[in-house]
Amino acid sequence: MSADQLTETPQLTLSTFAELWDGFRQRDLRQRLYDAGGVVMRDALLDLHGDAHKLRRRVENRLFRRGTFRFWEDELVPRIIDEAFAPSLRAGRGDLVQLGYRTTMNLTARVAGADHPTGSVEETDALQQFAVTFSEGATLVHSTRDHAQVRAEVEEALGRFDAMFFTPSYERRRALAADPAVPEDELPRDVLMAMVRNADELGADRTVMLREVAFYLQAGSHSTSDAFTHAADEILRWRQRHPDLAGRLGDDRFVQRCVHEVFRLHPASPVAERRALADVTLRDGRVVPAGTVVVMDIRAANRDPEVFGADAEEFDPLRTVPDGVPPWGHTFGGGMHACIGMELDGGTVPRDEAGGGPDHVLGTVPLMVRELLRHGVRPDPDHPPTKDPHSKRDHFGTYPVLFDPS
Repeated sequence: MSADQLTETPQLTLSTFAELWDGFRQRDLRQRLYDAGGVVMRDALLDLHGDAHKLRRRVENRLFRRGTFRFWEDELVPRIIDEAFAPSLRAGRGDLVQLGYRTTMNLTARVAGADHPTGSVEETDALQQFAVTFSEGATLVHSTRDHAQVRAEVEEALGRFDAMFFTPSYERRRALAADPAVPEDELPRDVLMAMVRNADELGADRTVMLREVAFYLQAGSHSTSDAFTHAADEILRWRQRHPDLAGRLGDDRFVQRCVHEVFRLHPASPVAERRALADVTLRDGRVVPAGTVVVMDIRAANRDPEVFGADAEEFDPLRTVPDGVPPWGHTFGGGMHACIGMELDGGTVPRDEAGGGPDHVLGTVPLMVRELLRHGVRPDPDHPPTKDPHSKRDHFGTYPVLFDPS
């Protein structure tokens, strides 16, 4: 037995809202949760640290501006939702898990830079399957399957994704970047184009770009789809409990409040993990020795009764939170690794009850939920939802629903 095996790694768990707010902002706590998922996550934005992370973030942040979100919400997202929902609406039934993936996949592929030449259902389903596989690889630490087998499946999927989607997308962007006749405003506005144009500065080769596109593909589609299914589930059960308030679901801003509450209760990652690169002194005076693994219990912090009230475990879209506290808690992280697509998923918080102003963005998940509600969605009584049996995370495996034909 090696010395490493004999030495137990020290560990500290942070679980209150205040503790996580502090922990996320400690620069000497390095991302650790995705170490096991290096087959997809190695050198990806979420796994970088220090100057390398700052540089990659600065390059990619240019794509995630509020004006861009506003354009996508007005022009792109509604069309993608219509196309994805149409077959299920015509059939009068569907599965929320599948609907979520099909809707988010096209948007996520566009953001990542994975060209979708024909826009066919077959292409979308292929991208979806790749995203599912990449997601399991990224979150390998929470997989209940044999880890070696999962890694092998991810490696094989990366090879097929490279041939089918990445290589044509990459070569197209290289040609565009090398052509001085192509105007700046005609270049694709996506992660891959940004990396191709800044490859030397970033020190990113083709393999790193492949993993970055795969990371965006799985992170954007999986977390958004999962939030969408949880949102529909919580709202449908809340509507049944409060029929007298169901009329409020016709208000877009109230639907957004519901979704923010769902984000709080169902974070895409229930925990974050960091490793102390040096001794770290927390705001409460505790010293975290170098090498300590710091587990940040996001789920517990998001249910902290000191911040969210005595009923913090319950879904309550009428909940009010203290000033300075996001309604979704720590779901989108904080500090250097705050989720880059936060406003794309959940929009912006309205300034007041009267509205959010001209820059207010609803977000992709509220728009998707709104479309369900407009078509009289209800659970399928003959086919109850099921949870994903292969993950320790709280994911739905299936969620059959019916739609009102009228």
